Amino acid sequence: MNTPHVEWIWLDERESVGLTELSRVCGMSAQELDELVEYGALAPIVSDQPERLFNAACVMPLRTAGKMRTDYDLDLFTVVLLMDSLTRISTLERRVKALEATAAHPG
Repeated sequence: MNTPHVEWIWLDERESVGLTELSRVCGMSAQELDELVEYGALAPIVSDQPERLFNAACVMPLRTAGKMRTDYDLDLFTVVLLMDSLTRISTLERRVKALEATAAHPG
């Protein structure tokens, strides 16, 4: 399977993604993403680029929330709540893995 560069770059949270690409991969319009920015669910990266850029770390939670929005006919404000919860869960999962790794190999 030949995965395009754009597909695997989302896994690298140090990368950025433009508004157009984020809209495409998450199935939301640019206007909906702008609303998420207004609600504080998305924070663009300050840049001198003409198009808004976002940290690639937002792609996976936003895709999940967008899919749930479509599947369950949720409004955009609910997506904001989902984004917050999904981001918190992801952070906690990373912390648990780090703690488990530390416990498995005590210094």
